[in-house]
Amino acid sequence: MSETTQRAIIITAPGGPEVLTERPDWPRPEPLGPDDVLIAVAAAGVNRHDCNQRAAGPAREPNPVPGLEVSGRIVAAGAHVPPTRIGEAVIALTDGGGYAEYVATDQHLALPLPQGLSWIEGAALPEALFTTWLNFVELMRMADGDSALIHGGGSGVGTTAIQLLRALGHDVYATAGTAEKRAAALTLGCRAVFDYNDPALSDAIRAATGGRGVDMILDTSAGVHIGHDLAALAPGGRLSFLSPGGGKELGVPLRALMARRISLTGALLRGTPLALKRRLAAGLRTHAWPLLGTAVRPRIDRVYALADAAKAHAYMESNRHIGKIMLAVRSADSSDTPIEGERRPRDR
Repeated sequence: MSETTQRAIIITAPGGPEVLTERPDWPRPEPLGPDDVLIAVAAAGVNRHDCNQRAAGPAREPNPVPGLEVSGRIVAAGAHVPPTRIGEAVIALTDGGGYAEYVATDQHLALPLPQGLSWIEGAALPEALFTTWLNFVELMRMADGDSALIHGGGSGVGTTAIQLLRALGHDVYATAGTAEKRAAALTLGCRAVFDYNDPALSDAIRAATGGRGVDMILDTSAGVHIGHDLAALAPGGRLSFLSPGGGKELGVPLRALMARRISLTGALLRGTPLALKRRLAAGLRTHAWPLLGTAVRPRIDRVYALADAAKAHAYMESNRHIGKIMLAVRSADSSDTPIEGERRPRDR
């Protein structure tokens, strides 16, 4: 392999997991701007967005290499990046490209690998942490004493968000579709976990909160539970949507919304402006980083080799996982293992 190529997984056509193909000679990215860093990837997280991108095909995104979160070491950087960051072990949010040996991202989105976490554990955090901070802090204006409900408490985002919000002092509730996932969410710190298929879901939530309801709900189901969500929210409650459901329209009873002063919001993390992502990163570094590796530790379900990305996607789409599905890009499996193939940055 030359200095200009790398191993990468690419989306070759719209379709199922079989359209993911490993390429040994894919072009290696370089820092594209003065604030960019190049990361030698140790591990990458698998997310539902990756599966949606694959199903839509390579025309959906400018980069046919999926992957929104990685861990690894900075091996090259733009002119505005302190030289001392070369060699730093980081976890990073990326704008695609994570299923590869190298990926470039903004330096502010590459944060220190939390102490005590392996490469695999570190790579499981960025998407969940940024999603949690964007929705609960930025959009729903989380305040002291607020309670939260998370749909999909067994998901990668859910398992991390439960721990983070609990560590920050909030009462957390969740829903999940199987007894095993509900049990897992309880062990992570939920006060109660509900079956989201329960026709009396909102009644169960209100009963568990003394009739008041919850202050914030993170809805990962594209509004499937909108009726229960509105009924389960406390006065002045906030509801944030994580999935647009392929452009789904949302029917909302306005009187119920207005009578209790409920706010609806939502955002797509991938399309969030860089300035806002940087602000999220700063907030996480201040408030979340001291908790990582102790009060907050990602739950890892399965780890696949990079070449087995198609198997990882098939497993995700089976909806059996609890926590994160990961790709081991290099053989390194702990934070103190050096990454092979590191190189110094070019003069810029």
